[in-house]
Amino acid sequence: MEPLRHTPAGLPVVDFTLAHASQQTEAGNPRQVEFEMTAKATGEIATRVAQMRQGCMVEAQGFLNRKHRMSRQMVLHITNIEMI
Repeated sequence: MEPLRHTPAGLPVVDFTLAHASQQTEAGNPRQVEFEMTAKATGEIATRVAQMRQGCMVEAQGFLNRKHRMSRQMVLHITNIEMI
């Protein structure tokens, strides 16, 4: 996780990585799913994320968008995150 930073307007922002591992069913067969995804939180959510320990389990919701206007990389912008 990168350190908590602030935008020029004073809004807290943190960039971090989410890791996922589960078993899913595809075409009737079990399939192991594992991946890492870049995520970004702003505002009050960024402050909460910055206080979480690395490796803790969370449930996160958000939306996908490009990393920046000219990028093809995707980032999950967190709209809610809870420790589980």
